[in-house]
Amino acid sequence: MAKQSVDPRPISPHLEIWRWHATMASSIFHRATGVGSYIGAIFLTLWLVLLAAGPDTYGVFESLMAGPIGLLVKLVLFLFTLALIYHLINGVRHLVWDAGKGFDPKFANTASMAIIVASILVTVAIWFLSGGLI
Repeated sequence: MAKQSVDPRPISPHLEIWRWHATMASSIFHRATGVGSYIGAIFLTLWLVLLAAGPDTYGVFESLMAGPIGLLVKLVLFLFTLALIYHLINGVRHLVWDAGKGFDPKFANTASMAIIVASILVTVAIWFLSGGLI
């Protein structure tokens, strides 16, 4: 058997090597908000089960919401709303990409930043108009 030379294999690039840019962050946010939306849907379902269980069970939930836990739940709901809005808007961009448009790097980076900013603005507007941020 012939002896093979031991050449170091190239390592795959990872987050410490790549320079961050908007489309990279947008891709990571899209995956994270997909997971966050899934987890948020589970909690939303749990809330609906408590609501359907009757006034006594829901009363326990309401008493918890009146305390400090309620502020944490509000924060989680705000982040859930942000995840849903971001995932929706970025999903539209993916549909545009599926049509073969918007691949120019400068436009893609600008669109990524616009999607991030728009998601935050729409989420704040939803919460403000619903009275959740007052």
